[in-house]
Amino acid sequence: METLAQKAARFREMHHGPRILVLPNAWDAGSARVFENAGFPAIGTTSAGIAASMGRPDGEQVPRDEMLAAVERITQAVSIPVTADMESGYGDPAKTVRGALAAGAVGVNLEDARGSGLAELGEAVEMIRAARSAADKAGVPLVINARIDVYLFGVGAPETRFDETVRRANAYREAGAACLFVPGVVEREAIAGLVRAIRGPLNVLAVKGVPAAPELEKLGVARVSSGSGPMRATLHLTRKIAQDLQRGEFGAFTEGIISWAEVNELMYRKAPR
Repeated sequence: METLAQKAARFREMHHGPRILVLPNAWDAGSARVFENAGFPAIGTTSAGIAASMGRPDGEQVPRDEMLAAVERITQAVSIPVTADMESGYGDPAKTVRGALAAGAVGVNLEDARGSGLAELGEAVEMIRAARSAADKAGVPLVINARIDVYLFGVGAPETRFDETVRRANAYREAGAACLFVPGVVEREAIAGLVRAIRGPLNVLAVKGVPAAPELEKLGVARVSSGSGPMRATLHLTRKIAQDLQRGEFGAFTEGIISWAEVNELMYRKAPR
């Protein structure tokens, strides 16, 4: 059996090419199994997706223990590496990392957003250091994906965002982050500039306007994540089904869909690695 440390090391190597790591984000064991069965080498979790599945908003509104229980259900459902979205560390990044490792995760996302703004740089750096120290003490080369939310929340004047993102990313890298996540950036020139200026693998978020994965790979991006997009697309379809049902129509959930037998088979077995 592959140890957690070995799985973490394998996941870390996926950030160093030559191919870009396309990382889907699951919100429950079933969606995780679908992504694994499709052939992805690793998956992430989405805090927004998990929260929505519990009927709660995003933003650490799900208690840490409940979030970790959801992560564990996902790691137990698949054999590939799983990285867990642990938001802002739940006030104690070391404890959060220990919990993520116990849940079977080999990576974590930690973000520097605080409400609609950003944490002070020193506070965010300490969050990464504490997370790195906890993982090192556990003997696991945990992939800490440090999220910089300057672009996502439009912090500061547009002309200052690039430099502030680079400043924060390089500080987090020095503090022990293995990958630097810049959601909200979509322009090719900005992405290429970040690849050059950030001293570590760059992760971008797959949103409308972001170049396709092959082009991101050419730009030097190491990882592209789907975030909560697949979950929101699923809810969008569910809303369409609800609207159709109100009209007495059934096509949205009876035509061209995965069969009951396929779902059952998928849940009985794990995809080959």
